[in-house]
Formats: sequence, structure tokens, C-alpha cells
Amino acid sequence: MKLVIAQMKHETNTYSPVPTPLARFGDGTSPPPEGAAAIAAYRGTGSAIGAFLELAEAAGAEVVVPIAAAAWPSGPVHDDAYEHIAGRIVDAVRAGCDGVLLDLHGAMVTQTHDDGEGELLRRIRAAVPGVPIGVALDMHTNLYDAMGEHADAIAGYQTYPHVDMHGTGLRAGRALLAKLQGHANPTMAWGRAAMLPHVMRQGTDDSPNRELQARCREMEAQGALAASVFVGFPNADILNAGLSAVVVTDGDAALARRWCDELLAMAWEQRAKFVYTIEPLADSIARAMRIAADKPAGSGPVVLLDHSDNCASGGTMDTMTVLGALLDAGARNAVAFAVYDPGAVQRMIAAGVGAELTLALGGKLDMPSLGLKGAPRTVTGRVRLICDGRYRNRGPMAAGETNHMGPTALFEVGGVQIVVISQHVEPHDLAAFQAVGLAPERLDLLMLKSRVHWRAGLKSLAHAVVECAGTGVCTSDYDALAFRKLRRPMYPLDPM
Repeated sequence: MKLVIAQMKHETNTYSPVPTPLARFGDGTSPPPEGAAAIAAYRGTGSAIGAFLELAEAAGAEVVVPIAAAAWPSGPVHDDAYEHIAGRIVDAVRAGCDGVLLDLHGAMVTQTHDDGEGELLRRIRAAVPGVPIGVALDMHTNLYDAMGEHADAIAGYQTYPHVDMHGTGLRAGRALLAKLQGHANPTMAWGRAAMLPHVMRQGTDDSPNRELQARCREMEAQGALAASVFVGFPNADILNAGLSAVVVTDGDAALARRWCDELLAMAWEQRAKFVYTIEPLADSIARAMRIAADKPAGSGPVVLLDHSDNCASGGTMDTMTVLGALLDAGARNAVAFAVYDPGAVQRMIAAGVGAELTLALGGKLDMPSLGLKGAPRTVTGRVRLICDGRYRNRGPMAAGETNHMGPTALFEVGGVQIVVISQHVEPHDLAAFQAVGLAPERLDLLMLKSRVHWRAGLKSLAHAVVECAGTGVCTSDYDALAFRKLRRPMYPLDPM
């Protein structure tokens, strides 16, 4: 048995000004890995492609990995990058195989295609019409019919933060291998609900997504090969943004349809619980300062989430609204992780550790989709550390995978230490803090440019959490987003 295993992952924020060329899918210095290098990068990791490799090895299959391409979320993928990645995958399938396993995202938008994954699957089907295809998708998939029409088995993450990427690869991969080995006949049903859940209400620690994902697991225990609810990625102005579901059964189309419809109805009934209410920033900062002042010593930090500017949802990671408010409040024993400003890092490297500098920090990227100009903050501080910004995730999310912040500096401004990075990385793993010599459990205040993923590696350390609505293209204020392509009516945008 010969399997083509590949990865093509990008969550596209169509409002983001951050470009997505091919280089973004590599490590900043080299393109995405192929062949043996791709296998070495992902074997033994907590990723879906890592699970595919394990299953293939256990089955004694010959494996071809034409490319493993993943990029932090940003603006639409450049066409030449998409053609390079998709071309590698299609060429490998065309060369001959018994089956295909794909680690995709589900919310990729390119300069030409609003459904990057569906277009890839369509091309594979056109090249080799009968080849069986299994797909692992992110929970933030914006589902198009082409994904269901051209895949044999789809499985999506059932946790957010996504600590089950490897498990999802196993679910998708086992369904496909069962088909190849004649043990099952995967049959799918899929559908969408006219609702656009706010990301800040999508965590699986919380209701209603907790119950939706639990029902998916029950269906699998009752015989489904895979059951998935995709809460969707709302910061994308495309036709099919929003919540959807896919159920795969063993040859029972009617059961797949019934279970899929049940999941969609269950989500629709709970739609109001997916709506996020924004607190004024001044109130959030004041509340965080009060909690920090009153908490017992050594009880862990008050975590402030700068959730409008999270690079894992396509944010620039350089807006200074929340950090500026924290500085103005006179915060002490605090850390801000992180501000994307490669130019500032280079100035700090030139000055050296211990140097005092005055910098116009952050705010280098305009956000024309929101009508906002970049707004740097002039700060004076001292360079405390410089490093290469490389670390390997401890997990549980993406365990074993390598991250690259690029040249990185720790800049102390008053009572706040600011991590300044040269490549986008969301802080969801303790290893990121260890790379810059920080112990977050010893802080009083910890500002993170994160929405939900921080919970994976850091939630257990937090004394309290305060969600801070700053500025950025990851905003949860739907009134700030111009939806022109999105199908309507759509809850909660329209009265329904």
C-alpha cells in the first residue's frame, strides 16, 4: 500500500494586512519541508500529520510526503504560494498511490480561491478520480460543499484549544485505512447553520461548544467513524463562513444525515450562547489592577487577553492599545507577550543587552479593512535579553513541534517586561516563556495576545482572567467588519 501524506494549513483572516507568501509557510529562513525533511519535522509530534505517519508505519505502507506546509494565520494566501503547495501534492498523487491523507485547515482563502481546501481536493479528484482521500480539519473550518464532495472521510478537531490534533489525525486516518483495507465504507453527510459564533465563545471548556463536542464523541462511541462540529472562523468575508457539521458513518447515509442534522439543530438552539459581549477596555484594565492588588502573593498572574490582536487569528500582533493602557495604569511585575516589531528588535540587538533606548514600539502595520492607521507607542526602557526565538512546544497543544519567533528581545519599560518578536507566534506554550527567561507563574500581571489557545499551556497558572478588547483585525465587534460576501441572513448579524 502506498500513501501520499501532506499538510497544507492556513487560517485566513481576509481583513488582515499581514501578507502570506510561500516564505510564511517555512521557518522564516527556508521554504516548507518536503520528503524526508517533512517526515523528520513531524514524526512523533502531536499533529495530525504526525498521526498519519504513525498509522502508515503501523500498516507497513510506503509513504510519500511531497510537502508539509503550515503558516500562522494572516491575510489571503498568495497565489504563487498556493500553486506551489497544491502543485506538489497533486503531482505526488498523479504519480501513483492507493490513498491520500491530508492535514488541512479548512479556512484557507487565497488571492483567487475562497475555498482553498476544496480547490485542492477538486484538483486531486480531477487528476486521479477514484483515489480515496481522508482529511483532518481544524475546528475553525468554514465548510464548502467541495470539501465534502471530494473527500471520502473528514474528521475535525473536537477541542479548542486544539489539544487533539493528533487524535483527529487518527480518526481521519483510521477511517481511510478501513476503506482501503475493505473493512468499512465511509459515507458522509454535511451541512451548515446560518450562525457566526464569536471566537471568544467557542472554547470547549465552555458551554455550548462543550456539549456539542461531547455529542460528537457520543456519536463516535455509537458507531460513527467521525463526527465533527466546526464552529467556523468569523474573521473571513466569504460566502460560507460560520458553523457547520460533518458526520461519517460506515455505509449508512441515512444515519449520517440524521446525526448531522441533529448537531446543526443542537447548535442553532444554543446560538445565543455563542454571542460575545465586549467590556469597555478601561473597565477591564481597572478590574485587572484591582484583582492583582488584592490577590495573595505567589498565587499566579492575572492574565489579560488582548484578544483583538491575536496572530493565531490573523492579527498584526503589533497594536499597542491594551499594552498602552497597562503601561498607563502603572503596572508592576508584569509581562506582555508579545509585540511584533522586527525593526525594534534590530535596534535592540545593535544597542546590546543593558542598553537604554527610546523606541516607537509596535503600530507599524495599517489596517485599512478597519479604517485604522498603525499607532506606535513611544517608550523608554532597557534591553534585558536577546535570543534567537526558537523553541520546541512542550504541549499539550502541538507537542514536539518547533516554533520560531525570529530574533527576539526582552525590553523592560517601567514595571512591564515586553517580549518583542520578529516572526508571528501565539503564546500558548510554556516553552515560549522559557526561551526568553521568563517564569509566568511568578508574575502579578500577564498580558497575552491570545484568544483561547493560551489555555492549553498556561491556564493552570492563572489566578484570574480579564478579557481586554483592544484594536485589531481579530476583533469580536462584528460591527467593525464589512461583510460583503457572507451569505445572509446570518445570526447574530441579522434579526432571525
